[in-house]
Amino acid sequence: MNLFFVRILFLIGSALIGYQTFEPRGTVAGIIGALMGVVASGIIILLEIGMRRVSMRGLSSAVFGLILGLIMSKMIGDAVSLAPISIEALSVVRVTLTLIFCYLGMTMALRGKDEFNIIIPYIRLRRQDQEEDIEVLDTSVIIDGRILDIFKTKFLQGKMIVPRFVLRELQQIADSTDPLKRQRGRRGLEILNKIQKELGIELTLHEEEFPEVREVDAKLVKLAKLLGAKILTVDFNLNHVATLQGVQVLNINELANSLKSMVLPGEHLQIKLIKEGKEYNQGVGYLDDGTMVVVEDGRRAIGQELKVNVTSVIQTPAGRMIFTKIAK
Repeated sequence: MNLFFVRILFLIGSALIGYQTFEPRGTVAGIIGALMGVVASGIIILLEIGMRRVSMRGLSSAVFGLILGLIMSKMIGDAVSLAPISIEALSVVRVTLTLIFCYLGMTMALRGKDEFNIIIPYIRLRRQDQEEDIEVLDTSVIIDGRILDIFKTKFLQGKMIVPRFVLRELQQIADSTDPLKRQRGRRGLEILNKIQKELGIELTLHEEEFPEVREVDAKLVKLAKLLGAKILTVDFNLNHVATLQGVQVLNINELANSLKSMVLPGEHLQIKLIKEGKEYNQGVGYLDDGTMVVVEDGRRAIGQELKVNVTSVIQTPAGRMIFTKIAK
């Protein structure tokens, strides 16, 4: 049963209550009562629709502050009642204290909701030596696509979270006027669909928006810190920003580089040269894992497969590069 049918049932129930409330039934008064019930329920439904962006964390913070305000007003009101004042004045004081403390409690709780760790929706009853692994997916890692193959290997077993603002950014890319961006965005949405349907992995959609933060990367870091989660990404800049703020990052590019073949100076390789290098008379080929192999004096052998000796290996932010010379 979706929200539409729930709202229809609510409208019908409100109309019946309004019809039964006004006497005599079956007359104009009953019809007016039914219309009043429909109007009242319609207003409530509109309010409910307007509260779609209210997160559970924000709502629970407000409730926590409200309860705290009621407790404080009750305590202070009981203390004031010990003073020799009239009952009428005491009633006014109690109402005033209740309004003031409820307002202060709710506003303070909402302002500091990011620091609340004991709010009911975020209590996790588990052993102290057990921690839940949570990974937050970035837009770049979804578009990249390799995350699908990693999920197939079962190396990632934690709870996967896709924030609402990441999904919105992905939809904006998919609706872009740029054909390349549009293709990348649609591929990202298709990857999410395959992860859920083909692999059966549950992706949790997190509703927290952080409206006070504009940049998506900053929102990701803030959400990861709030949930104690790791960020799954291929974004080099996000990797550095999150690390500086104490958030653990799982970078797919770093994983791919660590899995590339290890070679040492003096080893022999069989490589096919496919293009010229940046320097004079160089030839360039690639290993099966995509590692670039630069061959000195290999320009004349482009298009051929030959045996080379490894002279040095350099690790760069973009990946590993192997420098070789043609074997004699």
